Amino acid sequence: MESNSLWLVLEQQILENGIGIDRPKGSAHPRFPDRIYPIDYGYIPHTKSADGEGIDVFRGTSEVKQIVGLICTFDDMKKDSEIKILYACLEEEIQRAMNMLTRAPMHAVLVRR
Repeated sequence: MESNSLWLVLEQQILENGIGIDRPKGSAHPRFPDRIYPIDYGYIPHTKSADGEGIDVFRGTSEVKQIVGLICTFDDMKKDSEIKILYACLEEEIQRAMNMLTRAPMHAVLVRR
């Protein structure tokens, strides 16, 4: 399987199912109101992540509509890990998402496409 296939398969899911935005840019996290979403955040409908919900997506404002990377997280409070897709994100949007996700109890690593 070619190394490109992960990105292509994930992009196909976005093409088929779209992106549901449930936390628009500027909205507060439901459990941590001091954490404000720096860009649109949502999920891919009809998919399932480790937490039983749809696969998480940060959707940026780039005119190039493709996945630019993933953020892999570990939440020390919940003792779980997740991936968050970075879709159509500009460099500054990637950095804002990383800044949000690297505050305790969260830890994150960026995987670029």
